[in-house]
Amino acid sequence: MPNKFIQSLKNPVLFRLYLFSKLPAAFFSGVRVKEIDEQHCVVTVPYKWFSQNPFRSTYFACLAMAAEMSSGSLAMAHVYKRKPPVSMLVVKFEASYFKKATGRTRFVCNDGAMLLGVIEKAIATGESQTCVTTSTGVNEQGEKVAECLITWSFKVRK
Repeated sequence: MPNKFIQSLKNPVLFRLYLFSKLPAAFFSGVRVKEIDEQHCVVTVPYKWFSQNPFRSTYFACLAMAAEMSSGSLAMAHVYKRKPPVSMLVVKFEASYFKKATGRTRFVCNDGAMLLGVIEKAIATGESQTCVTTSTGVNEQGEKVAECLITWSFKVRK
């Protein structure tokens, strides 16, 4: 089932319509899914007028949006049209910033298999389960700009 969700993310028109209607801040700041499969996701955010801060770099909240989307897209792919339905929620977000983000920043999350395992455990036990995903942001030169730890909670809906 994740394939149908992933295919919709790969369709630029459908993805931009989704962002515009559900996540307008991400739409206007230029956050985009560049690669996704069941195991990893790559999301980018540019440095531009709408995503800038007064210090001539990308505003930390725009970086956080891209980081969260890289892990959240993987999680959504694994809960999409799941029977029984599974809800998901960010319960904690931690970020470390290492360099000014002055160009396009690329966030990568490789935690798809871990997310699937936690979701399966939530379904099997009927209890809420949490996991911590890592999304690492690098600039166009390959230098680490940020590292974000996103804690997700998964629970079977009744």
